[in-house]
Amino acid sequence: MTNANQSLILSDELVMSKIYFIRGQKVMLDKDLAQLYRVTTGNLNLAVKRNIERFPEDFMFQLSDEEFKDLILQSATSNKSNRGGTRKNPFVFTEQGVAMLSSVLHSETAIHVNIQIIRVFTKMRQLMLTHKDILLQLEKIEKRLAEHDESIILIFKYLKQLLNPPVPPATG
Repeated sequence: MTNANQSLILSDELVMSKIYFIRGQKVMLDKDLAQLYRVTTGNLNLAVKRNIERFPEDFMFQLSDEEFKDLILQSATSNKSNRGGTRKNPFVFTEQGVAMLSSVLHSETAIHVNIQIIRVFTKMRQLMLTHKDILLQLEKIEKRLAEHDESIILIFKYLKQLLNPPVPPATG
């Protein structure tokens, strides 16, 4: 790996901090991708527009006004115009859209950054699957404990009866 390539290595945490959950999917903003690819947002969007047939709605979409307001609140971005310095709502790219960007951005930087981003998306998916498995196991344990709780309560009831036997009536 050349010195130039080594300086392109991004931390997983940096990439993850640029991934948002919108419309039920993980996406990245055009401005964040442009920053990572070391191009202007305008140039990134121009490359996409020149190849728009490669970016169907499930690969890329533009945020609605409401989604953009929510994103600004979510990311605690603020400025005087309340638009984060943009004139229009940003485009966002799903994992498939990010992968498709590699076919329209041809710089060495874009290639290396794209590989890193795809690896982070993959790691996130694996983590989510791991967490899902853990949650399923916890649910099973919880059900077993609930069943055991009923049994334990019954055992304690019988133990109390054994420890405190009823007093026989006095005969006289």
